[in-house]
Amino acid sequence: MREARPGVYFWQVQHPEWEPGEGWDALVTSYALDDGEQLIVVDPLRPPAELLELAARRQTVVLLTCPWHRRDAESLCLSLGLPLYVPSPDEGDPNPVTGTIYAAGDRLAVGVDAIRGLEENDLVLWIERHGAVVAGDTLIDRGEGLIFPRDWAEKSGDPEELIKPLLALLDLEVDVVLPTHGLPTDRQALARALTHF
Repeated sequence: MREARPGVYFWQVQHPEWEPGEGWDALVTSYALDDGEQLIVVDPLRPPAELLELAARRQTVVLLTCPWHRRDAESLCLSLGLPLYVPSPDEGDPNPVTGTIYAAGDRLAVGVDAIRGLEENDLVLWIERHGAVVAGDTLIDRGEGLIFPRDWAEKSGDPEELIKPLLALLDLEVDVVLPTHGLPTDRQALARALTHF
């Protein structure tokens, strides 16, 4: 587990279902944001021992940016007795993630604002006290810097329309951007991704 900036941790693990040609790297990134009292864990895959130790000392919650990032979230929450927040399941999902459902436009009691991403249940998170944007699958890095993946957006609708709600992020005091596919980056990368796609 590494620290991107004070209180913002990340770790990378190979995704268990990754195959060559997926359009994203084999390594995916999980995050933990710590303010000294509350720990927010996002999209956890194989949480390291350091995270488990920190979670035991904090008021900890787990958030998913999309339901298909369930990864190890449910087992982590079950083993530590943690609350889990999850976007609505995909229609017809026979095994939806169990947790508190949230949606774009919601402000969670844990200080997180949800913004629609590529799909209604693919959310971008704004965590103001950390100056952090957690990008889920909406902003990714395929090895050439942070991008809004037009090819993925076209599967969900008109990319020009899908990016509009995200432009409001440029009005916020963003210090760090946390993509699931890629490494932590900064406000300049966010501005480039949203204005040059």
